[in-house]
Amino acid sequence: MSVHTSHPDIIKRLKRAEGHLRSVIAMLEAEKPCLDIAQQLQAVESAVSSAKQTLIRDHIDHCLEATVREGKQSTAESLAELKAITKYL
Repeated sequence: MSVHTSHPDIIKRLKRAEGHLRSVIAMLEAEKPCLDIAQQLQAVESAVSSAKQTLIRDHIDHCLEATVREGKQSTAESLAELKAITKYL
């Protein structure tokens, strides 16, 4: 398996999302305005979506490419994996 250079960036994005999510919970408990809560929820959603896209693209660019190049799985198997993972984009 290749080194995932994108993982530190993904971790940062997810930790940011975690902080936003904690803020949302605190805002709900404090009965803050719904508009403010929705804005924080959008930040959570954006951070998670960005992390997911980075992870999937990294997997396609490095892992799938390497398995085919190194003969670890057939082209058909790699294509099936590509189809399976891209449904999450």
